[in-house]
Amino acid sequence: MENIEIIEDKTLELTFIVKDESHGVCNALRHILMQDPDVEYAVYNIDHPLTGKPEMTIKTKRGKRPRIVLKKAAEELQKQSADFKKLVDEAL
Repeated sequence: MENIEIIEDKTLELTFIVKDESHGVCNALRHILMQDPDVEYAVYNIDHPLTGKPEMTIKTKRGKRPRIVLKKAAEELQKQSADFKKLVDEAL
């Protein structure tokens, strides 16, 4: 995961920077994370719209590891993106 820089890794909370991405990917990932019943909250912030890098924090419920939840959400985002691309390709 060369595009992710871990800032803080606790038992139930993970904070990381997402390099080379903007609101689109971060908001989609946050949306998927918030649908997971094991996630207490998922938020991100970009300090400056032109030069800032998104910093995301995931807090999970007791006994659930944030890294595992993040990996599952990233896989779901990848699947949804591939499904959407297929629909666009078929329409064009």
